[in-house]
Amino acid sequence: MTQSPVKTLYTTDFALWIEQTVSSLKSQDYNNVDWENLIEEIEALGKRDKRELENRLTTLFEHVLKRKYVDLPECYGGWEATISRTQQRLSRILRDSPSLRNYFLTIYDECYQNARKNMSQEYAAKFPDDCPFSNDVDILLTENF
Repeated sequence: MTQSPVKTLYTTDFALWIEQTVSSLKSQDYNNVDWENLIEEIEALGKRDKRELENRLTTLFEHVLKRKYVDLPECYGGWEATISRTQQRLSRILRDSPSLRNYFLTIYDECYQNARKNMSQEYAAKFPDDCPFSNDVDILLTENF
């Protein structure tokens, strides 16, 4: 079976495929839209945002754990800067996609446990088994650790 020129373009020049897909959608030329790949790309965007949220939340927990439980004062400034940047990035993700707040609560404990495991491998400090930080999104993203 031969692929249509639009589907072939998807595999040979992704940037041009996007340009042509947007152009076809804007002009309502729906017959020339590669629907299968367009749907796949839209689904991938949603997964990407969720992965980004998971990664950022885990990073936030890692650095807050270090800041609160690892006695290395010479590192506090760097950890605090990372905490602040990560809070800002998480806030932007949730500002752009408010519906991800529910997902945030779903992954909260898993991200904490991943962060705790990662930090336990790096540092001899004793980290709490259960997350000691607020699960209120707004508090977590504005708290000054």
